[in-house]
Amino acid sequence: MTNSILSKMVLPQQVEDILKADEVEVIIPETKQELFDLALGGKENDTWDVNYDIDGKTVREAYVVRCKNGIVVNFDDLSMRRRDPNSMVIADDLPTDKPTHQERFGEPFNETRNETFKWLRDQKKLVVLPFYSGNEDVGLGYPSIAIVPANAAFFAAALGDLQGFVPASSIPNLFRPKAIIYVAPAFRHTKYDGKQIVVHKRSFDFHEVFSYNLYPGPSAKKGVYSILLDIGEQEKWVTLHASTVRIVTPYEMSLTIMHEGASGGGKSEMTEPFHRQSDGRLLLSKNILSDEETLVNITDSSELYPVTDDMALAHPSLQNDSNKLVVADAEYGWFLRVDHISQYGTDPELEKSCLSPKEPLVFLNMDAVPKSTCLIWEHIEDAPGKPCPNPRVIIPRKLKKNIVEGAVEIDIRSFGVRTPPTTKEKPSYGIIGMFHVLPPALAWLWRIVAPRGFANPSIIDNTAGMKSEGVGSYWPFATGKKVDQANLLLEQIRRTPSTRYILIPNQYIGAYKVGFAGEWATREYLSRRGGAKFRRETLVDSRCPLLGYALESIKIDGNTIPKNFLQVNHQPEVGNEAYDVGAKILTDFFKSQLEQFNVDGMSYLGKQIIEACMNDASVGEYFDFIPKL
Repeated sequence: MTNSILSKMVLPQQVEDILKADEVEVIIPETKQELFDLALGGKENDTWDVNYDIDGKTVREAYVVRCKNGIVVNFDDLSMRRRDPNSMVIADDLPTDKPTHQERFGEPFNETRNETFKWLRDQKKLVVLPFYSGNEDVGLGYPSIAIVPANAAFFAAALGDLQGFVPASSIPNLFRPKAIIYVAPAFRHTKYDGKQIVVHKRSFDFHEVFSYNLYPGPSAKKGVYSILLDIGEQEKWVTLHASTVRIVTPYEMSLTIMHEGASGGGKSEMTEPFHRQSDGRLLLSKNILSDEETLVNITDSSELYPVTDDMALAHPSLQNDSNKLVVADAEYGWFLRVDHISQYGTDPELEKSCLSPKEPLVFLNMDAVPKSTCLIWEHIEDAPGKPCPNPRVIIPRKLKKNIVEGAVEIDIRSFGVRTPPTTKEKPSYGIIGMFHVLPPALAWLWRIVAPRGFANPSIIDNTAGMKSEGVGSYWPFATGKKVDQANLLLEQIRRTPSTRYILIPNQYIGAYKVGFAGEWATREYLSRRGGAKFRRETLVDSRCPLLGYALESIKIDGNTIPKNFLQVNHQPEVGNEAYDVGAKILTDFFKSQLEQFNVDGMSYLGKQIIEACMNDASVGEYFDFIPKL
């Protein structure tokens, strides 16, 4: 039966050699439950250790627990609990700005590639998971497969919930993979000094991903993103790093916001209901010096209709005559971080989805025991009293409330950045107001600089100071050239003039701790006023030109938001002098990052905008490059 299914696939010779070897048992799953049982080593087991022999020593890479609401996966090695932003390595001769295998490890990849194929054959029992990278429902699904050791079947289960999978009985004839993910975790010990390493080998019609670790972030999740970015780079389109939500107000007004940004920039939070206090109000902020709280009474919150969580296909075939950007989700399920849920009742809708799901879920970095109900506020500890900052759950789109299928027009593109506390005593770059309106040229600059920001919980980063996530904030997952991606983003902005742009901070606004409340308040405000199309006379140039335009005041459901939340230099705890220190940090950072784009290959318009930034352009000068507000 397996051979007849495999015969429907058009596979490269090296894959045929692995899967059709006499000593190899191949499992092509038919159901999700079959995958979950495989993840436990069989339906009779409630626990499972994922072990490998490393130079004669047994090493446990992961352990899996069966709970009433799904499976829980944990890793003994703390470095496997979050994505390493330096995990990507390129093993081909196509154009790239990423480190190659030869550069990083001093040897070509071919020998390790062949050893990987031999290692997979030696595992004797393999799971083959056919799936589509992208979105087959809108005609943008690219045939793909993953080859996973059966004892690590939880990885296939996670990938199946993230991207969906094609049941064995439904595989079409001539299923020709455009991408293959090979999973061989033992090699991180034998070849790569225990590091997360994901090797990409591209050709013009085929993309191989070699995952040498079992945390699904850099491979099952972002590896598929890399595949889509590679295809898009060849075909001149982009998969954006963005969440998208349609907002319907109590007054039946509708607005669609797409929120971009680095990991931790508030993408998942944009699709969440805001967190109410016990009296129903939104805690907008708490002053870090006085402990004064600012609460906003929003009696009737808007209804949320999520569209995307992290990966938004922006293919030209989706565009229409609206002159707005049009996107569709690139994922079957969402990889949600729940570090903010520390107790019952924080996010009732998500908690309900996880406590009693319609089908079992995959949880990562959670503290759970066999046959219990996994509670998403009980996170595994990295050390006594120190919870893991990256607890995750994978929720298939179909289990989300009010999910929107198909493609949608984008009214507003927002960009999120994590900001630190900023005061006169400790000035920093937390000078961004609750939101700013950006001219399109500035919106492009923010996307190619893409600050990673303050205290990012999603990735391993032991360095201090501001860092860049890179072009579009998806650069860690892109395999090609930065300048090519920057040009694609600029052309995309030029061709969608009816979509507007804003900038939203999270964590801190000056001396105020806000978390994601400022983002939620901005969402409620913009949806109630019908969008971000502002009259010029209602906007003022920000004191720091990189922040575009600020507002003098806004009102949400009768609540006036103080000016010092919109223009941080008006906070008495900050003032102009500390603000200007923060502005210089931002400006110097932008200039240092933009130097790498002022090169041959950058478009003429792009070079003009970059030169303007280098010469400390005004907000008006940025506006004139692509004059639309």
